[in-house]
Amino acid sequence: MSHLRIFLLLLLSVSSLSQPSPPSAILIDCGASESSVIDGRKWQSDEAFVSSGTPKTVPDKALDQILFTVRSFPLETRRKFCYVVSVSRGWKYMIRTTYFYGGVNGKDTPSPPVFDQIVDGTFWGVVNTTADYADGLASYYEGVFMAQGKSMSFCVGSNSYTTSDPFISALELVRLDGTLYNSTDFSTVGMSLVARHAFGYSGPIIRFPDDEFDRFWEPYSLNSTGPNNRKLEVSGFWNLPPSRIFNTDLRATQVQPLEFTWPPMPLAKATYYIALYFAHDSDSLGDGSRVFDVSVNGITYYKELSVTPAGAVIFASRWPLEGLTTLTLSPRSGSNLAPLINGGEMFELVPLGGKTLVRDVTALNAIKKSFKNAPADWNGDPCFPKNYTWSGVTCSEGPRIRIVTLNLTNMGISGSLAPAVTKLTALSSIWLGKNSLSGSLPDFSSLKLLESLHLEDNRFSGNIPPSLGGVPHLRELFLQNNNLTGQIPSNLLQKPGLNLRTSGNPFLTQQPR
Repeated sequence: MSHLRIFLLLLLSVSSLSQPSPPSAILIDCGASESSVIDGRKWQSDEAFVSSGTPKTVPDKALDQILFTVRSFPLETRRKFCYVVSVSRGWKYMIRTTYFYGGVNGKDTPSPPVFDQIVDGTFWGVVNTTADYADGLASYYEGVFMAQGKSMSFCVGSNSYTTSDPFISALELVRLDGTLYNSTDFSTVGMSLVARHAFGYSGPIIRFPDDEFDRFWEPYSLNSTGPNNRKLEVSGFWNLPPSRIFNTDLRATQVQPLEFTWPPMPLAKATYYIALYFAHDSDSLGDGSRVFDVSVNGITYYKELSVTPAGAVIFASRWPLEGLTTLTLSPRSGSNLAPLINGGEMFELVPLGGKTLVRDVTALNAIKKSFKNAPADWNGDPCFPKNYTWSGVTCSEGPRIRIVTLNLTNMGISGSLAPAVTKLTALSSIWLGKNSLSGSLPDFSSLKLLESLHLEDNRFSGNIPPSLGGVPHLRELFLQNNNLTGQIPSNLLQKPGLNLRTSGNPFLTQQPR
C-alpha cells in the first residue's frame, strides 16, 4: 500500500465562503489539550478517545494547526494502542490518518519510526513517512471500512522494525453516503486508498467544500488542458465525485490513443478497486463523437465508452495488478473527438481480519473497567490481528473466536474482578495472582471448562463461593495470601484431584470434622 503526500500549504486551501454543510465526521486532533475550530469545522482533543500514550508538541515548525501536536506511544514490539470512537453500525466510514513526525522522538532520532496501523481486527498497512518528512511534508493514509458495531477502533502498533516511539497527528472518521463504493462487499474487505487524482489539474488539493465528503483529489498534470468552467451536475454520478474535477482533463492531442502511467508508482501484487471518471468538455457534442475503449496494462477494461456532456463512470470492484500500471484510451472507428479522462480513484482491497465473539469482548471490557490500571493495550479487538492480541489473553482457533485463557500474573493490577469474568465461558484458566485486586470473588459456576484458577497474593475478601466445588474440571484453586473469611466449603475440601491452597488467610477456617 502506498501512502499519500500532503503539501502543508495546500491543506490551508479550503475557502470559508459559501460552504455547504460539512460532512458528518469525527475529527480528532491527536495530542491537543483542547478542542478547536479550524476552517469552520470542530476538531476535538483526543483525550476522550484513547487511554494510553503521551501528548507531545512537535519541535519542528508546521504550517497547519492540526500538525502542531502528536500523541506518542511507547516502543513495545507487537503491542497496539488504540483510539475507540462511537459510530453508527452498518455505515461506511472514510478513515484518514495524518502523520507529521517533526522530531518528536528527540535529536538522537532524526528519522520517523516505521510502524503498523490497524482498524478493529484488520491489519490496514505499514506507516512509513520517512521520505515525506525528509521533504518537509506530512503524510496521510485513507481507507474505507464498514462499522461492524457501535464503535470502531483505530490502532498503531510497533512491529519488528520499529526503532522509536510510534505516533499520530490526526484521525478523521467521515460517514459516507450509502451509495459510495457500494459494489464492494464491506463485510469481507476494506479499501485502502492508493491514488485519487484530478487529471489535467495542477492546482492545490481539491477537497471540501468541492468534495462533500472531504476526500482529497490530488493534481495529476501531463498535457493538461485549461479550465473549461463546466457546471456539471454530479448528483447522479457513481461515487459522487466533485464537479470541479471535470473542469480539466488529460486528452490525446488528436484522435489517437492516449496512454499514460497511473498511478505514478509501482503497485504491490494485490486486488484493486478502480473507478474512472469522464465527461465531455462542453455542454454539447455538436456533430462530434467521443467513443473509445479503455484498457489497463493491455487488458480491456471497458469497450466502446461513449463520453457525453452528462458524463460517465466506469469501475471494477476487483482487478488484479502488480508493478507499474498503464491506462490506454483507444478511439473507436468513427469517433472524431480525441479521448479524454477527468479523474480516477484506486484502492487496494484489504481482507478483513477476524473478529472475537462479541459477548467475550463485552465481558473483557467490563473487566477492564473494574481494573484501575488495566494493560495499556487492552483496546481494539482482543484477538486480532493475531500478532497483536491483548496482553495476557489467549484466543481459540476456528470460525468462532473465544477467549480461552487469561493470565495477568504480577501485572501490578488493582481494583476488583468484575462478575463479567463469568461470561467468558470458554476459559480453561484464569491466572491473576500477585496483584492488588480486592473485593469479593464472583460466582464461577458458569465456567464449565475452567481447570485452573489462580487468585493468590491479592486482597480478595469475603467468603469462598461454594459453587466453585461444582465446577466440573477444576484441578487447581490457589487462594493463598488474601483476606478471605468464613469457612472453606466442604465440597472443595472433598473434591477429588483438586489442588487447593488457602494458607495466608487469617480469618478463613475449615469446618470441624
